[in-house]
Amino acid sequence: MDLGIAGKTALVLGASSGLGRAMALALAREGANVALAARRADLLSDLAAECRALGVRALPIAWDLSDRSVIDANVSDIEQDLGPVDILINNTGGPPPTLAAGQDPDLWIAQFQSMVASVIAITDRVLPGMRQRKFGRILTSTSSGVVAPIPGLALSNALRLSLVGWSKTLAREVARDGVTCNVIVPGRISTDRTRFLDEKRAEREGKDLAAVEAASLAAIPMDRFGDPAEYGAVAAFLCSVPAAYVTGSIVRVDGGQIPSL
Repeated sequence: MDLGIAGKTALVLGASSGLGRAMALALAREGANVALAARRADLLSDLAAECRALGVRALPIAWDLSDRSVIDANVSDIEQDLGPVDILINNTGGPPPTLAAGQDPDLWIAQFQSMVASVIAITDRVLPGMRQRKFGRILTSTSSGVVAPIPGLALSNALRLSLVGWSKTLAREVARDGVTCNVIVPGRISTDRTRFLDEKRAEREGKDLAAVEAASLAAIPMDRFGDPAEYGAVAAFLCSVPAAYVTGSIVRVDGGQIPSL
């Protein structure tokens, strides 16, 4: 299937590793030029080289998403180098595991700034151009906690869920302009973040890491963790021309793990 995005410009946040990296590579394989944003300049440089080897242009940008003052300058650089942003992948690093009660309000505020306020501000920066050109794809990568809250991940559950409400509302506002807004939800995808959370759970519950991983695996009907490339492929489709009638949706990539409807 031709996804129709060859030559389009995609901005991928949190692109240096894990799911962000997988989504960036998937878009590059489909011919999209990619702006790669994250804090780790060394990892971005390596990823940019991989994308260029696929025959597309790639622009790595060292970008701390908590700093909203650099948004306009960074997007302007992308527009000058690659062209206006047609596809925006909103993807941020996960917050530390916490309980819901007793957290420092400053921790909530800091995580809100980097995980929510920055995403909304970056979207607002590129959205007018999408609406004017009558094409845009805004895809927000969250967590299975927005469907079924995960114990011990209160910050992630609450803040990522706010992005779901925002995305659904925005989808209705811009649908007539050819812009789609969707949320993609990972289950247990094999990334460093997944292993980190298993390690923290093992520490918290006083269990062996292997036992925690085995329990996680047992909850997945497919009996395996997902490959990041599988997640990237779904993301690329949601950003495609054939997916033009998919908007305001939450799409799960979880191997059947999430038990709720």
